[in-house]
Amino acid sequence: MTAAVMLIALLIDVAVGWPDRFARAIGHPVIWMGAQIDRLDRRRNRPEDDRETRRRAGVRAALTVIATAAVLAILALMVLPGGPVGAFGAAVLAWPLLAARSLHDHVSPVAAALEAGNLPAAREAVARIVGRDVSALDEAGIARAALESLAENASDGVSAPLFWGLVAGLPGIAAYKAINTLDSMIGHRTERHEAFGRFSARLDDLVNWVPARLTGASFAVVSGRPGRPMAVMRRDAPRHRSPNAGWPEAAMAAALGVRLSGPRVYGRHVADEPWLNPRAPDPTAADLRRGLRLYRRAVWLWAGLLALLAVAG
Repeated sequence: MTAAVMLIALLIDVAVGWPDRFARAIGHPVIWMGAQIDRLDRRRNRPEDDRETRRRAGVRAALTVIATAAVLAILALMVLPGGPVGAFGAAVLAWPLLAARSLHDHVSPVAAALEAGNLPAAREAVARIVGRDVSALDEAGIARAALESLAENASDGVSAPLFWGLVAGLPGIAAYKAINTLDSMIGHRTERHEAFGRFSARLDDLVNWVPARLTGASFAVVSGRPGRPMAVMRRDAPRHRSPNAGWPEAAMAAALGVRLSGPRVYGRHVADEPWLNPRAPDPTAADLRRGLRLYRRAVWLWAGLLALLAVAG
């Protein structure tokens, strides 16, 4: 019944997201995971230890967080009743581990600000969803950053959790979310986390390998002309700095007929990234709106596939 559980969870998320009153009352599972990761980082990632000691400590910390999430999910399933009631209960527990509505709601204000010609507001909105320096971005740079975030997080925040939920049920989606949160918090090539977060970063690359490529393929399918996005994805994605993010980003770029990625600034460092779909023009506010429509169609494609699997099962 995992397909039905994931479908219900997705439909709830699309309908209501994670309401603010829930966030104020109980927080969010990702925040709970983040608090555990932060405690382990402060206690076990000791600067005075050598690199190998910190690497092993990072492995143990990551496995602790993943096991905690998976075991809690298993215990929750053990107390749920069987049948449709239990399936609905599992879907409710899986619901906050998806981010379909949240992703759309974070990107839409960027498009609205660009359409209004308000670059400061657009920079402020896009700064909430990307890690790069946005202070000097023009309309094209803001639109590129938002589209790249939309494409990458469509995989990390929606299709990958659904994939692992389909494979392993509630424990699968909980474990995936723990891995993804670990990567976002400690999977960085910084002096503090280069060794401690190495295992988390590599594990995140592994669990996102299939979902990222499926996400790119889904963008190609819902574009209505899948041939070119698939070709651009195969050609350009391997040149991306990430083994996974380039696949949905390249497919999004080709589906919209724009170029993405390229050089960007992180703090004082300029990352000279290669272009995806390099011969196309820069995106505009209108292209960002088209990207949101493409994303919505992809979400409904995933919902339809889950429905077919649920009926077949």
